[in-house]
Amino acid sequence: MKLKLKRPLVFFDLETTGVNLSIDRIVEISVVKLFPNGEREVKTRRVNPEMHIPEGASLVHGIYDADVAEEPTFKSLAKNLLIYLNDCDLCGYNILRFDVPMLINEFQRVGLTFPMEGRKLLDAFKIFCQMEPRSLAAAYKFYCGKEIKDAHSAEADTLATYEVFMGQLDKYDELADDVDSLHEFCNQKDPDWIDGTGKFKWSGSDPVIGFGKNAGMFLRQAAVENPGFLQWMIKMDFPDDAKEIARDALSGKFPKKENISNDQE
Repeated sequence: MKLKLKRPLVFFDLETTGVNLSIDRIVEISVVKLFPNGEREVKTRRVNPEMHIPEGASLVHGIYDADVAEEPTFKSLAKNLLIYLNDCDLCGYNILRFDVPMLINEFQRVGLTFPMEGRKLLDAFKIFCQMEPRSLAAAYKFYCGKEIKDAHSAEADTLATYEVFMGQLDKYDELADDVDSLHEFCNQKDPDWIDGTGKFKWSGSDPVIGFGKNAGMFLRQAAVENPGFLQWMIKMDFPDDAKEIARDALSGKFPKKENISNDQE
């Protein structure tokens, strides 16, 4: 084994009800525990999140309410999981930004502390970004096999972008060749966004604030307990559709989610 370990390294991934660390919950945990002697063990466990799994999340990971209705809650699993991860370093894909904070929050919600002191964190996403830079020069090299001359001059960058774009169309057969379809591909919207930029999101069938320190707060709650935040949004340079939602909320009108499926399977 190329990797030298002093203690177990746990690769892990979480599937959740969404990406809001304040309100979303884990619905599945999968781990690969790699031991210093090269042995490994794989464990996967579904979790009852004790809340509705939004349709947008289910479409991503394929887990619906009915799939976890009889599964244990995180609270019932937490102590054994804490013991299992004790004295282990962690690795995953984009875990620094999402999975680790989500795991810490889940433990906190059940009154436990997930100790991080001395624990090493490895992230394959961070390695990927550093080893395979996503600059225009890197894209030009990858798709066109050439180095940019006069990089950062407007004309050179524009011509390189043109060649990169055409190279992408040649490389990926699944990309459409018409502007309308490519527009849709480049502007895919999170299905839980209510407005065009996700300033407000769906949590189940309820609208919540989707950004900042108030992320996860129910919009109805914000309208009563923190109207100043919504008034601030209206005054600041936010998109018109987000301002309209804030304005309506202050008037007692809230978005209603249409076509919510009740037949989760």
